Amino acid sequence: MNGAAVMDPVTGTIGGFSKAGGMTASRPELPVEEVALVAALQAGSEDAFRQLISQFSGPLYSLLLRSLADPADAADVTQDVFIKIFRSVGSFHGDSSLRTWIYRIAMHEASNSRRWWVRHKKAEVTIDGDSNEDDGELNFSLRDTLADHRESPFESARQSQLRSVVEAALREVPESFRTVVILREIEGMAYDEIAEILNIHIGTVKSRLMRGRAALRTSLGARLPEFAQVAPKKMPQAAAKASSATSKEAR
Repeated sequence: MNGAAVMDPVTGTIGGFSKAGGMTASRPELPVEEVALVAALQAGSEDAFRQLISQFSGPLYSLLLRSLADPADAADVTQDVFIKIFRSVGSFHGDSSLRTWIYRIAMHEASNSRRWWVRHKKAEVTIDGDSNEDDGELNFSLRDTLADHRESPFESARQSQLRSVVEAALREVPESFRTVVILREIEGMAYDEIAEILNIHIGTVKSRLMRGRAALRTSLGARLPEFAQVAPKKMPQAAAKASSATSKEAR
């Protein structure tokens, strides 16, 4: 059982066995239900795997669709992610949350997919730079803008149109910036969680986020007059009402 995740009967947190046989301390305190799910997955439970797919397939597909921009690629990579999870869940020791671990796999697979397509294209130039300035808040909730609140047919149509514009603008943001914007603004992840998923420093996360927000604001400004301002104080009411949870339509 070396490397298997186990639950501390006293604290209810998850850890693993070291090669010497002792229990290793885990960094986060995982919820009991997550510990139980991981244990069932590591025991080969088909029901647990179906539960995992039900819980994460929608969010993963939504994340990968925005990262890869092609529905077929997103579907293929989502399937690859679950295959990778199935094969490697035994190596999950609870050093991070289950979601962080799964999203790290997803971002790695998405990166592999992009590299496959751009292998012979011009190498990407360095995009990161030192920045101690404000992180360039978007002044509106991207997560909310991409939500689907299902109000009146008119509101639904208007929101759908706005969502399409934002999605199109998001696709124009350079990939490394876009990934951080998606994880922060849409998935609602903390800086340290994003850093762990992408295996970069928190400073790099903030730098990419600032540049991603600026690029998105510029792209939106070319499409919507209300975004043409350099530093809009408030999102117009029509767009603001189109915003608050992760996009449900893609999920």
